[in-house]
Amino acid sequence: MNLVVEIPAGCRNKYEYNAAAGVMALDRILHSSVRYPFDYGFVPNTLAEDGAPLDAMVIMEEPTFAGCLIRARPIGILDMFDGGARDGKLLCVPEVGLGHHTIESIQQIATIQLEDVAEFFRTYKNMEGRVIEIRGWLDVEAVPELLERCVAAAGGPIQGP
Repeated sequence: MNLVVEIPAGCRNKYEYNAAAGVMALDRILHSSVRYPFDYGFVPNTLAEDGAPLDAMVIMEEPTFAGCLIRARPIGILDMFDGGARDGKLLCVPEVGLGHHTIESIQQIATIQLEDVAEFFRTYKNMEGRVIEIRGWLDVEAVPELLERCVAAAGGPIQGP
């Protein structure tokens, strides 16, 4: 599947794609103690329960840039609720890169790295005064159902490269 990066890893600026203008827009700047742990963005042609495209993170050796299109393979989901709405976030690996071709499951990602991601969302949302619930990580078997639901809600197939 394709994903579009909105926020590069290590960044405090929160960009969001503005479909009407066709560009990335600066939404806000996060508190100085939190930075995105992975490149973060969305899966085009999807609609999640929160009314926005399905969120996705991709593990990269180096951060990319806002607007970068990455062909990626999902390996799990951070299962969470934000403001009472399910807000699952796909964790992906790029189709290109060093060693990613062997990663097929979140079981292959260090537990501490997964906890760092969950803690990032806990901290960042808490600093904004938002109530979230993190239910934990779901492995790759949970991905197809979420993708199918979000593609159907958007009314079409995921576009290839």
